[in-house]
Amino acid sequence: MKRLLLGVGNRLSGDDGIGPTVASRLTTEPWIAVDCGTAIENASGIVSRERPDLLVVVDAARMGLEPGSIRRLPITSNDRMLASTHGLPLSFVLERLADSVGKVVLIGVEPESLALGEGLSEAGSKAVDELLAILAEGAIDRLELLA
Repeated sequence: MKRLLLGVGNRLSGDDGIGPTVASRLTTEPWIAVDCGTAIENASGIVSRERPDLLVVVDAARMGLEPGSIRRLPITSNDRMLASTHGLPLSFVLERLADSVGKVVLIGVEPESLALGEGLSEAGSKAVDELLAILAEGAIDRLELLA
């Protein structure tokens, strides 16, 4: 199974850098990981070329939970992800990629701080470590789905 992870966010806005941090630290096979920065649409060529069975998008997401909480998000809840504020709307990009992917999973991490400045909060750093372990195990379904 070919797996592709897109990490979305701005490393210069605190916990908004969670997605890119996960992407840069995910080296476990069979994962291909791409740090999209603030423009997920820039990875559309890679997605079309790789045609993954599983596409995972990781970003900070306002979910009303404790900072560092990790949840799978229904595709219809993609507006909670901060990717929708970075460039093209996430829903628009995902619609354009639909023919190139098997399954799409959105993973949101509740940010503690989005203040200007590089580096993650303690809660954000712990969430990155937890998510990397889950991805390495191939246990995405273990993540709770946001109600």
